Amino acid sequence: MEPGFYAALLIFIGTLTFIFLERVHRAVAALAGGGAMIAAGVFYEFYNEEEAYASIDFETLGLLFGMMVLVALLRPTGFFEYLAIQTGRISKGKPVVMLIMLGIVTTVLSMFLDNVTTVILIAPITILICEVLGLNPAPFLISEAILSNAGGVGTLIGDPPNVLISSAAPFTFGDFLVHTLPVVFFVWLAVLAVLLYLFRDELIGTSEMIKRVNQLDSSRALKDKVTARKVLIILGIAVIFFFIHHRFHVSPSFVAMGAAVTALLWVNSEDVPSLLEHIEWSALIFFAALFVMVGGLEAAGVLERTAEFILKFSANIEPVWFGVILIWVIAILSAIIDNIPVTIALIPVIHQLGAAGMNAEPLWWALALGAGFGGNGTIIGSTANIIVVSLSEKTRSPITAKSWSKVGIPVVLVACTVATILYASFYSWFGG
Repeated sequence: MEPGFYAALLIFIGTLTFIFLERVHRAVAALAGGGAMIAAGVFYEFYNEEEAYASIDFETLGLLFGMMVLVALLRPTGFFEYLAIQTGRISKGKPVVMLIMLGIVTTVLSMFLDNVTTVILIAPITILICEVLGLNPAPFLISEAILSNAGGVGTLIGDPPNVLISSAAPFTFGDFLVHTLPVVFFVWLAVLAVLLYLFRDELIGTSEMIKRVNQLDSSRALKDKVTARKVLIILGIAVIFFFIHHRFHVSPSFVAMGAAVTALLWVNSEDVPSLLEHIEWSALIFFAALFVMVGGLEAAGVLERTAEFILKFSANIEPVWFGVILIWVIAILSAIIDNIPVTIALIPVIHQLGAAGMNAEPLWWALALGAGFGGNGTIIGSTANIIVVSLSEKTRSPITAKSWSKVGIPVVLVACTVATILYASFYSWFGG
């Protein structure tokens, strides 16, 4: 193999190691890794600055930035405090009930909105609820991201890998409801049970919490009802457009950025510098640098070699067991790299297997299940994970790579086990 191949692989592994060991901030580590990837690419002639720039997914960054602006506009109005108090009252101050409630809302929204948009909307509310009740927000934020990723597997538009798969297969919205949504239902129940068990010591309610909730007055929380109403109207219109944006041939990022600009003009916010301080710049920088590193891996042939290995491995294996193996391999790769580039790399492999005579339909569903559930394993396995980790940095209990993996890895093992059993038991249902 070429020196560039090993250089790209070592840089990526080294960057991940620094992130997990938390020697430096993950945005700094990612920037250093991205710079090293470009330098190695130029030296070994497999990657350059233009290709690095082209590898950055500005659609994702635009979506994130637009939604962050809307959240930043809502923050000073007291709307999130109002929702936090209302949620606390409904749950009667019981942490377990609150986690289940927030988990259900997050999952349902993630089936119809991008899971990144969902956690951007839900996470600030969650943090404020926990501040009101004196709870550690980390278990709730981790659970929301994980359940968001799991719920997104159930529909065509809920998870980016599903969108990619539907374009390549192609599958309809109804196909995902028939094939992946039933799996998501059972996986979701299993994952929720695991989360409740793992966080059992941090979800203990007290009489003080109930007393504190009963003393709160949600009507006093809204400080600026006019601004909150304006931003919520624009946000509601944006949500509608997230459902139908493809009919107008515009991207979700265009919708989010358009909503942000419209809100700024309507609200006429004069304190833009203060608003920009609430944007999660470190998360945006981390994403951009991560895209650069993954682009380097692809340019160096790392992802292609991985796909070729899978192709050779499938030669003498029964289709159903190959599909099962594919679920687990994709889940592992998605946790280490990110489920979007993994999906992009494996789509041509499945096309090749289909062209060689293998029934490819069950493999597409294996790809969707493995990529969706495997992304929960680490903080970089899914975009939603990185968002909640970034938001947690402003709390008293920031989520670390280690603390996430302690929860994420068991969740992936359970989710993939349940998915495997259902996939193998009802293989014909998946087109086998």
